[in-house]
Amino acid sequence: MDLSNFTILYVDNVQRSVDFYRPLFDREPVELTEGFALFVSETGAKFGLWAREDVLPKANDVPAGSMEVALTLDNLITLQINYIKWRELDVDIIQEPTEMDFGTTFTALDPDGHRLRVYTHEKANNAL
Repeated sequence: MDLSNFTILYVDNVQRSVDFYRPLFDREPVELTEGFALFVSETGAKFGLWAREDVLPKANDVPAGSMEVALTLDNLITLQINYIKWRELDVDIIQEPTEMDFGTTFTALDPDGHRLRVYTHEKANNAL
């Protein structure tokens, strides 16, 4: 069994989530219905948004924020650019750029409370 490059988040409102993610990903969804949206990256990674009420089996007891979506960037400069962009888009940043064991990261929340960890393996060395 291969690990898939396909993440699906359960959301309360697909269109609201598309409006949130579209400017972050700088792309339109390749699929969009009332109950589901799908973004695909240049590398083929898939990111789906599924209306919580349509998920089978029902997922009503799955709390948002109980997992993280990790978004990898190549270097500190692109991390800084994305951090500034997300701030300008009024994204809820819950962790400012921070150097950690695995590199430099910041963490944000989407409208449903899902954690979005943006990181690069490059260390900041107090550059942020």
